[in-house]
Amino acid sequence: MTVTLDRLLEFLGNHWIMASGLLIVTILLIQDFIDSAFRKHKAISPIEAVGLMNDENTVVIDVREPNEYANGHIENAKFIPLGKIEERAHELEAYKQNPVIVTCQSGTRSPQACKKLIGLGFTRVFEMKGGMLAWEDQKYPVVKKRNSK
Repeated sequence: MTVTLDRLLEFLGNHWIMASGLLIVTILLIQDFIDSAFRKHKAISPIEAVGLMNDENTVVIDVREPNEYANGHIENAKFIPLGKIEERAHELEAYKQNPVIVTCQSGTRSPQACKKLIGLGFTRVFEMKGGMLAWEDQKYPVVKKRNSK
């Protein structure tokens, strides 16, 4: 059974919302694929991050907000909120050639931070997939900030 062009156009006309949604999702998937293919940083899992931390002089940068960081972070992680990366880049100058792992809460802010760091001249930048949620799902240790009284 062949679908004629007339029937296809009739279907699209009757179901234009569904067809529009399909078109938008397709465009977003293509955009994500292209972005992934051309990004200059690598996405790694929490277990790969641990391996990198154990093998090399790796620095972890936590780009979450202060309250998120205080609720638990990776030991020795440098806390620099996403909006302050450029402003505080001088603090990271010594690590430009080192592996740099960037983490956030769920993995949505890390790619932006990675792009900024690469733009600032960092050569070995890694995004931790899933952020701290994935880290904690693996039952890896976190350090909680103590309240000073």
